[in-house]
Amino acid sequence: MTRRQSAKGEWIPSEGQWPVAPQADVEVSEERIWIDGCFDFSHHGHAGAMLQARQLGTELLVGVHSDEAILENKGPTVMRLDERVMAVEACRWATRAIPKAPYVTSLPWITHYGCQYVVHGDDITSDSNGEDCYRFVKAAGRFKVVKRTPGISTTDLVGRMLLCTKTHHIHSLEKMLAGAEGPGGDEERQKTGAEMLQRIQDYATDSTGLNPGCDVWYWQASRPAKERRTTQSSSSTSERRPSASERAHSHHHHHQHHAVKEEKGKFARLVEGKGVKPEQAVIYVDGGWDLFSSGHIEFLRLVTQTEENAAKERGWYTEEAKKERVEKTGEDYGPIFLIAGIHDDDVINSWKGINYPIMNIFERGLCVLQCKYIHAVVFGSPFSLSKAFLLTLPYGTPAGVYHGVTSFMPLTYDSYAPAKSLDIYREIANHDFQNVNAGEIVERIMKGRAMYEERQRLKGEKGMTEEAEKRRQEMEREAERDRRRREVEGQFGL
Repeated sequence: MTRRQSAKGEWIPSEGQWPVAPQADVEVSEERIWIDGCFDFSHHGHAGAMLQARQLGTELLVGVHSDEAILENKGPTVMRLDERVMAVEACRWATRAIPKAPYVTSLPWITHYGCQYVVHGDDITSDSNGEDCYRFVKAAGRFKVVKRTPGISTTDLVGRMLLCTKTHHIHSLEKMLAGAEGPGGDEERQKTGAEMLQRIQDYATDSTGLNPGCDVWYWQASRPAKERRTTQSSSSTSERRPSASERAHSHHHHHQHHAVKEEKGKFARLVEGKGVKPEQAVIYVDGGWDLFSSGHIEFLRLVTQTEENAAKERGWYTEEAKKERVEKTGEDYGPIFLIAGIHDDDVINSWKGINYPIMNIFERGLCVLQCKYIHAVVFGSPFSLSKAFLLTLPYGTPAGVYHGVTSFMPLTYDSYAPAKSLDIYREIANHDFQNVNAGEIVERIMKGRAMYEERQRLKGEKGMTEEAEKRRQEMEREAERDRRRREVEGQFGL
């Protein structure tokens, strides 16, 4: 291999040694766009850049830098290369991920993969020598600029974790989108709400980034119905009296022990997408989706794969069935319509404490919308499902409700009991990325705190103080005590 126009230690492969196919050079096309980056716990800012890049062509190739190159030029990564590649490949606007792409964007690399233009945000990215990472493609006239997503970056998210801030939380997404809630005066709130709604519409587009894609809804219901276990009767005889131990802890977790009457609520449409197609199986999944990453993505992939395998047995993929779909609707489509419910910030914080969620509901929603496995999103979905919610979904009662084998925390009741009673509950077995969630990512950050603080300092951000670290440790200990107590109560039926 030879070395040219590449960051220190990075190589231009020869034929047969490129990280992914094709191995032979591809004819360069203006419709094929290149974008590259670290994509560390890939957030909606990364997705926004990919969306804008995809709108400039018909294919989008995404270079993903190696762990070693990022460490040399920027600092330690939170996510491994395979996790970062998985996040890129799950983005609906990405055509293909190119792992181990050079940190300094290389003309031979983009030319080999047939890309005429490189797209990047309007911020400056420098290598370890302080030089512009895009200097070669700029000099060749093969560089295009898109707007950087405001208000979010990997550095911002790391700062939230280190400093335990909660100022990013949104009390009511619906009111904020309407301009009735948020910082500033009426005019500023109206402007912010309109911009947020436009972002949701942008992220709800299809794989071209130009046409309608996902349906987006907001479930209007009381906070108790969203946060607590519900029952069809407000005075159900199945409700037992809380024990003395439970009453002693009710000041902090009263909602875990007292069910409330279920509500149908109301589904308000925020964005109209493609909608469900004839014969598609409507599937529902829910969660916090905080720091959307490989654990979430693999779960969604496995749900999709399970339903596709079942559809194959039904004959979905036969030529006759395909022809019939095209004749009826003008296009072919997959067998699954996957709806993702997203819990409110207040609901997640009530259960998980500290400063969770690290991303607010708007940010988490954008992360879910950009994922290619998703067809609809319901903001403000209930933490514990009720029959009223499931039976009144805009697409009718789902054919399946999927969840993993384990819950993110022990509960004294089964939040999926209504789905089980309707015989629509399905489970996805544990997988290789099972434990990659917001808690795991925060733990990785805390273990490498010194390195991440240096990264923050170099970025001009305030580092974590000893007092902030002490506060987080105390909050973590309190949360752990609560988790253990709930586990014991669940085991002994207290």
